[in-house]
Amino acid sequence: MSSSNSDHQQHNQDSTTHFGYKTVEKNDKASMVAGVFHSVAKQYDVMNDLMSFGIHRLWKRFTIDASGVRPGNKVLDLAGGTGDLTAKFSQLVGKEGKVILADINSSMLNVGRDKLRDRGLVQNIEYVQANAEALPFEENTFDVVTIAFGLRNVTDKDKALRSIYSVLKPGGRLLVLEFSKPEHELLNKAYDFYSFNILPKMGELVAKDGDSYQYLAESIRMHPDQDTLKGMMENAGFEQTSYKNLTGGIVALHKGYKF
Repeated sequence: MSSSNSDHQQHNQDSTTHFGYKTVEKNDKASMVAGVFHSVAKQYDVMNDLMSFGIHRLWKRFTIDASGVRPGNKVLDLAGGTGDLTAKFSQLVGKEGKVILADINSSMLNVGRDKLRDRGLVQNIEYVQANAEALPFEENTFDVVTIAFGLRNVTDKDKALRSIYSVLKPGGRLLVLEFSKPEHELLNKAYDFYSFNILPKMGELVAKDGDSYQYLAESIRMHPDQDTLKGMMENAGFEQTSYKNLTGGIVALHKGYKF
């Protein structure tokens, strides 16, 4: 093989990434993901309840309990979307604390802001449109960073983890709540059937958008499994990393510290 040919292949690998099961140019992925979330933002909460039979609320509550957030803390809820975690953190950090709901997608951010304002949560919450790969915050700013169901949509996950590491205070912790790999083969098969046969149909019926939900199902399968993600967190500098499988590993909560 000539070197120019292998260079060309190398260029292709360097410049492409996954969008669900499709291979796309890295530069295009962000706008394609944006399209999905602009499309589903209004129906996002309803669909989450339907898709997970309401269990996403328990997964999020588990995350909040594991976060150790205390009064006065500064918390970054990254890819915070429609604000479920932010709402709870806002109550936990109190008047002295601050929660920043950050999302790369303006539609999701607007839905989140409207929802939280309707609930009277205004005093200690800020909204920032931000890309997880290059967070616009000073180093050593946050006590806790959470990213729930957002990391799998990030193009360069390693870069995002390094960026999160940098904005955490020493002693701070990261929690990643994300779909993962079911522990048992039977559960895996049932879950596959559900994701690829039922989910897109639900998306079609409820959100009038089967394609976006097909992408969401595919993006879950392309996401690193539990041990791979743990290793990626360690490569980014996190210590005492661990994960806990929820609902048989359909979802996992990863945790790591910056010391």
